[in-house]
Amino acid sequence: MIDAIKKLREKTNAGVVDCKKALKESAGDVEKAIEILRKRGVALASKKVGRQTKEGRIESYIHQGGKMGVLIEVDCESDFVARNDDFKTFVRNLAMQVAASNPIYVNKEDVPAASIEKEKEIIKAQLTGKPAQAAEKIIDGKLAKFFEDACLMEQPFIKDQSLKVKDVVASKIGTIGENIIVRRFVRFQVGEEL
Repeated sequence: MIDAIKKLREKTNAGVVDCKKALKESAGDVEKAIEILRKRGVALASKKVGRQTKEGRIESYIHQGGKMGVLIEVDCESDFVARNDDFKTFVRNLAMQVAASNPIYVNKEDVPAASIEKEKEIIKAQLTGKPAQAAEKIIDGKLAKFFEDACLMEQPFIKDQSLKVKDVVASKIGTIGENIIVRRFVRFQVGEEL
């Protein structure tokens, strides 16, 4: 049991008590315990959404021999968490995500309505001759793909493609017990159009 707890802690950064409970609930199955902890993290995250985040950190990431760089601000509730090495690594991983995936917005809610309508028009123009029901499903699917490309929180996480960035953030909220908000980011690349 001690080895399983240690293994689970290494994979999730969850506390000993939480790992013990999850392993008991999963009858010792580490993979099921990870899933249980992730679900708890999402549940805890939803409870902490309204809490203020007045601390945090700005992290930079420079890639490709100085030809691309990212600055990202991720806020939390306490300076204790903001100074924690685990949180610093988490923020750096998000900066790497922005460098690799080049999102435009943080969340779906940040996308202007005009951009969404323009995207819908483009999709509809591609669907001439399709039945109305099929066209609606195709539009929904292509819009989801648009959000996945354009919004950081909707993207598959670069270190685990089975998770979206929003799932990783929710899991981190559950692990540290504080609200976390990805506030903003900027990505620079040498030679890009301004």
